[in-house]
Amino acid sequence: MTTTLECREPSLDLDEPHIDIRAADDGGWDVCLVVEGHALPAGHCSDWHRAERLCARLEARHALPHRAARVLRALLLVLAVLPAQAFAQSEGAAAPALFPDPRVLHEAVTFVAERKAGNGAPENGVYASTGNMITGAGWISGGPGYRHRLLGERAIVDVSGALSWRLYKTAQARFELPALAGDHVSIGAQALWRDMTQVRDADSDYRLRTTNVVGYATVRPEGSAVSMIATAGWLDGPRISSSTGPFDRDLPDTAAGGVPQPSFVHGDLSLVHDTRNHPGHPTAGGLYRGTWVGFRARDGGPYVFTRYETEGAHFIPLAGGRLVVAAHGLGVFSSTARGRSIPFYLLPALGGHNTLRGYSDYRFHDRHLLVANLESRFPLMAHVDGALFVDAGNVAPRVKALDLARTSYGAGVRLHTGASTIARLDLARGDEGWQVLFRLSDPLRLARLSRRTAAAPFVP
Repeated sequence: MTTTLECREPSLDLDEPHIDIRAADDGGWDVCLVVEGHALPAGHCSDWHRAERLCARLEARHALPHRAARVLRALLLVLAVLPAQAFAQSEGAAAPALFPDPRVLHEAVTFVAERKAGNGAPENGVYASTGNMITGAGWISGGPGYRHRLLGERAIVDVSGALSWRLYKTAQARFELPALAGDHVSIGAQALWRDMTQVRDADSDYRLRTTNVVGYATVRPEGSAVSMIATAGWLDGPRISSSTGPFDRDLPDTAAGGVPQPSFVHGDLSLVHDTRNHPGHPTAGGLYRGTWVGFRARDGGPYVFTRYETEGAHFIPLAGGRLVVAAHGLGVFSSTARGRSIPFYLLPALGGHNTLRGYSDYRFHDRHLLVANLESRFPLMAHVDGALFVDAGNVAPRVKALDLARTSYGAGVRLHTGASTIARLDLARGDEGWQVLFRLSDPLRLARLSRRTAAAPFVP
């Protein structure tokens, strides 16, 4: 006969996770974690004392499976709570919106689409620059840019500057040969200066000014969706000081403020597989990448480390394109030799508009990061999508300690041309309250892939 003992807190409901200890037929004890009526083997112990210790460790973590179950239910809710009309469209038919575009909206979107030539790239001449800003810059940024094609349109020269809501400032100059070897190789160089007036570091903040110069190359084999990207660059010693600018959160200054920082040489190698139909506003296909990153301080100090990043996003059209389910995942894993370390402004950071949207920017930092996002999108108008989403992730000092214990959920709208996202507005909630986010980019655009300069501070 099998003996079963339960380790259960009296306050827990029957649907809450609990632990069963069962006498095994061949001697010893089998420990199981029971979640919603399903017994999950947790380990076999040769004696009772080991079983008790395993039971205690599982009890210390018993809230984690319960939270994971809540996250799973929230993910299912994102797919279930949708307009009934989203599934009424027959497969293969067009995907009409619920409401027609107002005329002024239609004309504005048409203007933007024409200006971007339908592919997200401005034509020659002056354009409005909204790029090169990072998480924390504020709701909106903008400035002048100028692009010109040279050498029979085989080369591009691009210069721009921008100022953000929180007075972040950026200026960049780029030279690129985008279509060498029959459009299978591109090479370029970029210099980028940034002044980030109020970067959050957990419960403090700081101002960070950086100058970075990089060279980069991309190889795309003929007939393949795979590309290889390599960059090498110089990050001039970042300058850290007290935060400033409008909407300053009035947090204590980061302890490293005023301490000289070394310059870095850095490089990375990426393998990318891209099958998206529209990179700026994908509705089908996917994008996956694996990246190796290396940093070495030039002062001979302890800041030498490598980082491994794996990321993917996939977009699944359902009901004849009437609904798009978007899934995204990112893992970042840091490695240092004995006696080496990572400066705090290059530690992976979690929280903000494209990771955990219910938390403030840079809310959590550590050596390793894991995050997953699930979002459903459905057309409200021809150029306006509604969205429901849920995010889950965490940071940890050790890879084995990573989990998806921190969660957020919310809803939003996306304004787009059909080929690229113009703007989005999200309302998200996490354990620390509500966040309202407005951005001029898609939330699952794999920002680290498009950023050709070192991320200081690190931002997914």
